[in-house]
Amino acid sequence: MTEKKGQSESTEIVRVRLPKKRNREIFARAELMLGSNHIRVRCEDGVTRMGRIKGKIKKRLWIREGDLLIVVPWDFQDEKCDIIYRYIRPQVEWLQKNNYLSK
Repeated sequence: MTEKKGQSESTEIVRVRLPKKRNREIFARAELMLGSNHIRVRCEDGVTRMGRIKGKIKKRLWIREGDLLIVVPWDFQDEKCDIIYRYIRPQVEWLQKNNYLSK
Protein backbone atom coordinates (compact mmCIF):
# COMPACT_ATOMS: atom_id res chain seq x y z
CA MET A 1 0.00 0.00 0.00
CA THR A 2 2.80 2.44 0.73
CA GLU A 3 4.11 2.05 -2.84
CA LYS A 4 0.83 3.25 -4.32
CA LYS A 5 0.74 6.12 -1.88
CA GLY A 6 4.26 7.22 -2.88
CA GLN A 7 3.38 7.02 -6.57
CA SER A 8 0.25 9.15 -6.19
CA GLU A 9 2.22 11.91 -4.45
CA SER A 10 4.79 12.15 -7.24
CA THR A 11 2.17 12.22 -10.03
CA GLU A 12 -0.11 14.97 -8.74
CA ILE A 13 -2.85 15.85 -11.20
CA VAL A 14 -3.86 19.50 -11.27
CA ARG A 15 -6.96 20.64 -13.17
CA VAL A 16 -6.42 24.07 -14.69
CA ARG A 17 -8.97 26.23 -16.48
CA LEU A 18 -7.44 28.19 -19.36
CA PRO A 19 -8.84 31.47 -20.76
CA LYS A 20 -11.15 30.97 -23.73
CA LYS A 21 -9.95 33.34 -26.44
CA ARG A 22 -13.26 33.20 -28.32
CA ASN A 23 -14.97 34.62 -25.21
CA ARG A 24 -12.30 37.39 -24.94
CA GLU A 25 -10.98 35.96 -21.63
CA ILE A 26 -7.42 36.92 -20.62
CA PHE A 27 -5.07 36.47 -17.66
CA ALA A 28 -4.74 39.30 -15.13
CA ARG A 29 -3.07 40.01 -11.77
CA ALA A 30 -4.94 41.67 -8.89
CA GLU A 31 -3.08 44.89 -8.03
CA LEU A 32 -5.19 46.92 -5.61
CA MET A 33 -8.36 46.27 -3.64
CA LEU A 34 -10.70 49.25 -4.04
CA GLY A 35 -13.70 48.11 -2.01
CA SER A 36 -17.31 47.38 -2.93
CA ASN A 37 -16.36 44.39 -5.13
CA HIS A 38 -13.92 46.35 -7.31
CA ILE A 39 -10.24 45.54 -7.88
CA ARG A 40 -7.62 47.21 -10.06
CA VAL A 41 -6.08 44.50 -12.26
CA ARG A 42 -3.12 44.48 -14.67
CA CYS A 43 -4.10 42.41 -17.69
CA GLU A 44 -1.90 40.24 -19.89
CA ASP A 45 -2.22 42.74 -22.75
CA GLY A 46 -0.57 45.46 -20.61
CA VAL A 47 -3.73 47.47 -19.81
CA THR A 48 -4.68 48.30 -16.22
CA ARG A 49 -8.43 47.86 -15.79
CA MET A 50 -11.04 48.24 -13.08
CA GLY A 51 -12.27 44.72 -12.32
CA ARG A 52 -15.67 43.89 -10.90
CA ILE A 53 -16.11 40.68 -8.91
CA LYS A 54 -19.17 38.88 -10.19
CA GLY A 55 -21.72 37.77 -7.60
CA LYS A 56 -21.14 34.06 -8.20
CA ILE A 57 -17.44 34.42 -7.29
CA LYS A 58 -17.99 36.99 -4.53
CA LYS A 59 -19.92 34.48 -2.43
CA ARG A 60 -17.51 31.56 -2.88
CA LEU A 61 -13.92 32.77 -2.58
CA TRP A 62 -11.68 35.61 -1.52
CA ILE A 63 -9.48 37.52 -3.94
CA ARG A 64 -6.29 39.12 -2.61
CA GLU A 65 -3.67 41.38 -4.14
CA GLY A 66 -1.26 39.41 -6.31
CA ASP A 67 -3.73 36.65 -7.23
CA LEU A 68 -3.82 35.38 -10.81
CA LEU A 69 -7.26 35.82 -12.38
CA ILE A 70 -9.19 35.34 -15.60
CA VAL A 71 -11.02 38.49 -16.68
CA VAL A 72 -13.33 39.48 -19.54
CA PRO A 73 -12.94 43.10 -20.75
CA TRP A 74 -16.19 44.93 -21.38
CA ASP A 75 -17.20 45.52 -25.00
CA PHE A 76 -18.30 49.12 -24.52
CA GLN A 77 -15.72 50.30 -21.91
CA ASP A 78 -12.27 48.83 -22.45
CA GLU A 79 -10.94 50.15 -19.11
CA LYS A 80 -13.34 47.89 -17.16
CA CYS A 81 -13.68 44.11 -16.90
CA ASP A 82 -15.47 41.29 -15.10
CA ILE A 83 -13.49 38.86 -12.93
CA ILE A 84 -14.69 35.34 -13.61
CA TYR A 85 -12.05 33.00 -12.12
CA ARG A 86 -9.23 32.94 -9.53
CA TYR A 87 -6.33 30.47 -9.65
CA ILE A 88 -4.97 28.71 -6.57
CA ARG A 89 -1.23 28.20 -5.94
CA PRO A 90 -0.82 24.69 -7.50
CA GLN A 91 -2.63 25.87 -10.63
CA VAL A 92 -0.36 28.95 -10.95
CA GLU A 93 2.73 26.73 -10.56
CA TRP A 94 1.41 24.41 -13.28
CA LEU A 95 0.77 27.36 -15.63
CA GLN A 96 4.30 28.70 -15.05
CA LYS A 97 5.86 25.27 -15.56
CA ASN A 98 4.00 24.79 -18.86
CA ASN A 99 4.75 28.33 -20.16
CA TYR A 100 1.18 29.67 -20.27
CA LEU A 101 2.13 32.82 -18.34
CA SER A 102 4.08 35.56 -20.09
CA LYS A 103 6.08 36.60 -16.98
